[in-house]
Amino acid sequence: MTRSEESNQDSQKGKKEERPILSEEEIENLDLDSEKAKHLMEEYKAETTKYPIWRGMVTESFIRWLKGEKVYTRDKERISLYVADDVKNDWQNFINVNKEEFPTFSELIRQSVTTFIEDSGRVSSELSKLNPTTISNISHALKEPLTSIKGYSQLLLESEEYRGKLSNHVEETIKNIFDQSNLLESIIKNFLDNIKPYTTPYDILLIEDDLATIRLITSYFESKEFICKGVVSGSKGLEELRRTIPKVILLDIILPDISGYDICQTIKTDNTFKKIPVFFLTAISASEVKKHLKNSQADGFILKPFNFSDFDIIFKILNGKAK
Repeated sequence: MTRSEESNQDSQKGKKEERPILSEEEIENLDLDSEKAKHLMEEYKAETTKYPIWRGMVTESFIRWLKGEKVYTRDKERISLYVADDVKNDWQNFINVNKEEFPTFSELIRQSVTTFIEDSGRVSSELSKLNPTTISNISHALKEPLTSIKGYSQLLLESEEYRGKLSNHVEETIKNIFDQSNLLESIIKNFLDNIKPYTTPYDILLIEDDLATIRLITSYFESKEFICKGVVSGSKGLEELRRTIPKVILLDIILPDISGYDICQTIKTDNTFKKIPVFFLTAISASEVKKHLKNSQADGFILKPFNFSDFDIIFKILNGKAK
């Protein structure tokens, strides 16, 4: 081999091997399971950062690429359109170090989202240990900046001062920001609403608006080694039921917000709560209460002023001895 031939061979080695260009007929007859097709798909993905197959269909851009046409990609800009340059640089540096696992921005984001979904159950479990005040503070911290973004976006879109003066690109960008803010707000709300704050289990839920009566009854049951939780309104009682299901409910009839009759009917028509025994605890006359027992589906009643012996039926239920 002459020096000229060696030089030409070295030159050819240094060149990138040109990919084959397929005809319409070759593309139509291309077996996607063949080694040739798999090689072409890998080469296309590496060159364009796009997928050749999307939702089971061959993409138009892959077909153009097979024909030898230039396929332009704005993948990086599309995905990170609203991401600051320094964040993009951080992402790119991470990709450069982990090319085999994250060859593209798309792959990085896909795997990040997958990881988030897998971890969300664990995160929810940890957050469930927080008290309601803490969860409320978290919600406020997340939503407050989002409110400003939504508000200013809407002002720009609806203000007479800017109407017709914004370019189509800018207007579409602001609309997208507004829509994405609404979507994010919904995600935050759904995520936090599904977190059930940790509460200590208890035996009796007492819905009573008189604080002195709450203190007396809770102290009495605690002396008998039963835990009684007292709340001062019907709405708080129903809210409490969504957190913990007690063994018995003691329910005043005259409350500041909802009638005890209505609360009892709500509880007894709900499949989750209907088996909980509900006893009215009231100063209303026995004859009046009896008129509403059938409709409200209450299990019984205790009249005020009561004797502690009146709670014997409650102890039978707590001890599992009630018929």
